[in-house]
Amino acid sequence: MERLAHKRFRLRRRRVRVRQAIRPKTPRARLVVNRSNRNISAQIIDDIKGVTLCAATTSEKSFGGAARNKEAAKRLGELLAKRAVEKGVKQVVLDRRGMIYHGRIAAFAEAAREHGLEF
Repeated sequence: MERLAHKRFRLRRRRVRVRQAIRPKTPRARLVVNRSNRNISAQIIDDIKGVTLCAATTSEKSFGGAARNKEAAKRLGELLAKRAVEKGVKQVVLDRRGMIYHGRIAAFAEAAREHGLEF
């Protein structure tokens, strides 16, 4: 248990560090990605107004198919980028919530970039 507690502690520290780096520097919307063992979810938040501009998750009924692999992350990136462009959001800041930029997170980010989001 000691090892797991230390892993969670490091994740919390990374989350705080990333949030402090992102928030005060830019008035752009924040693209938050959350990865669990079963699903991936993402939302674009305007921190100044405190409003969620758009969101997407692999647990939506319209998503269909696998929900936890890289392909699902790519499709989710495409879906969220399309929704954001429809709402007029182009520039965002990626908030990984302390997760390493690798695997599903990287696949999501690259797909979102390819479909119109700039970060």
